[in-house]
Amino acid sequence: MQVFGGGLELSERVRSGNVALDLLRPASLQMWSLADDLGRAAYLLLVRSLPPMAVGAALFGLVTPVDPLTWLSFTAGFVLAVVVSFALRYLVALSSCWVIDDRGVQTMSFVMTFFFSGMILPLNLFPGWLGTLAEALPWSAMVQVPADIYLGKRDVLEALVFQAGWAVALLALGALATNAARRKVVIQGG
Repeated sequence: MQVFGGGLELSERVRSGNVALDLLRPASLQMWSLADDLGRAAYLLLVRSLPPMAVGAALFGLVTPVDPLTWLSFTAGFVLAVVVSFALRYLVALSSCWVIDDRGVQTMSFVMTFFFSGMILPLNLFPGWLGTLAEALPWSAMVQVPADIYLGKRDVLEALVFQAGWAVALLALGALATNAARRKVVIQGG
């Protein structure tokens, strides 16, 4: 899910000026980038996630859900989490069309993702209004919600609708931002 950010070459393409060609192509820049990111995520799942998990399960054991519906729900939640992650990272990368240096935006995104995704601390441990806010933000759809589905701690339909809602909203925002970038882009070096 690239919780730590990055994974998209878009910022560099803006800096080099190559994004001008990307924006002129008949294919959607956002959907092209999404397809690339889904391929990256699938590769990393197969190469960097499953082998260490298999070794860990062999050495220490692993408790897994027995219900096939839970596995199917978790798979759907995982895919939606990857899409939400992409949509957030795409917006951050696309910000480089308007700012001279996008490192500040990327750093802020990293902090928000790390804090509000449930990566450091489960979001249900956050107190009061902060917990409610954290669970409603899109970052929770990346780590906390799929983990809750896997553990059977959340209504599956509600969780998947929540993730799909954020995925659609963020992708729509990305499409709007891409259209705005077509009209006014600051290309550094191009």
